[in-house]
Amino acid sequence: MLISYIKNRKSDIFLALVLTVFIIGLAVVITVFFKPLYYFDIQYLKISENTGLSPDVIRHNYDVLIQYQSLFYQGALNLPDFAMSSSGRIHFEEVKRIFEAIQIVCLITGMISLVMMVLRFRQKEYRFLQLTSLFSVGIPLVIGFLAAIDFNKAFVIFHQIVFRNDYWIFDEVTDPVITILPEAFFMHCFMMIIGIVLVISGILYLIYLRQRKKILSAL
Repeated sequence: MLISYIKNRKSDIFLALVLTVFIIGLAVVITVFFKPLYYFDIQYLKISENTGLSPDVIRHNYDVLIQYQSLFYQGALNLPDFAMSSSGRIHFEEVKRIFEAIQIVCLITGMISLVMMVLRFRQKEYRFLQLTSLFSVGIPLVIGFLAAIDFNKAFVIFHQIVFRNDYWIFDEVTDPVITILPEAFFMHCFMMIIGIVLVISGILYLIYLRQRKKILSAL
């Protein structure tokens, strides 16, 4: 009995960790490809007014940039209305590789989670939902707290950790595309990622409470 409990507990922890990675990855993927957020920011952050470009031109170039990030897109990045330096192009290539890795991890962890969840539900084991909720809430809350203190500093530190060069420091003269990608937009993306993770985490915890109540009432 004890050995069985330990095995199940380890399985719960493993599934919770894999599911947490999937949830965070999914939140990132949804946010990156959720164009309405940027469309809203074009007006909210006055990007058109600050750059002198029409909203249509800005949206079109942003759409090209987002399409380039897709795992299924193969080819060079060619922004129709912006010149790019060699360092700027390298940076976007690095960003694409990162997003592609996130999409692949999301697919793999999603499939593993689905198979394991089906097995756990058949066994009427739901503790992994509680663990996943705790894991997925804890990580973004800690990161979110640090970012809330000084987002600009957190933004810089993130880039210094992820990238091994300074190509992410754009010059508006050589890479004018940076003018349509204000830091505030990335802050809104970060907030959306946190929000998605928290919502999914809350749903999982409610499912756990509901299933736990059913089990207890059946005793």
